[in-house]
Amino acid sequence: MPNSSFIVVSCTHSGSEAQLSWIQDARWWRSLLDGREVVLDLALVVLAAFLVGLAVTICAAVLAVLRAIALWRNAKRTGGIFTAELSSFEERAARTERLLAEAERSSAELGAALARLRVSRARLDVLLGSLEAAQRRTRWLRVLLPLR
Repeated sequence: MPNSSFIVVSCTHSGSEAQLSWIQDARWWRSLLDGREVVLDLALVVLAAFLVGLAVTICAAVLAVLRAIALWRNAKRTGGIFTAELSSFEERAARTERLLAEAERSSAELGAALARLRVSRARLDVLLGSLEAAQRRTRWLRVLLPLR
């Protein structure tokens, strides 16, 4: 084969011949082919390309199915986590609402107790004032009472 930078491959099919040329570094190909032309059957080339394409398609389909199953499992797990968190949030919200209601009731009770305390304190102030007035009036009697 001459020192050129392309390889000629002859393809025969149904009695017709076609020559294909590729422009590339041909040193490795020349050493592999020992300077002869390679005769390829076009039907075998098409069949090989079809089989390779079919294998790639099947592998891609299997990979897509496996990824879809993994996605479904992740979505299922994520949904379970969301459901658990939402139920936990609802429980905490209900507890907070219950505690707020108890605090409001306690606040109302505390307000009523504070009102009663103010009334009692006012009564106590009146009684203490009366006691002081009585002590002022009866101081002179202490002189007459014996000391213990």
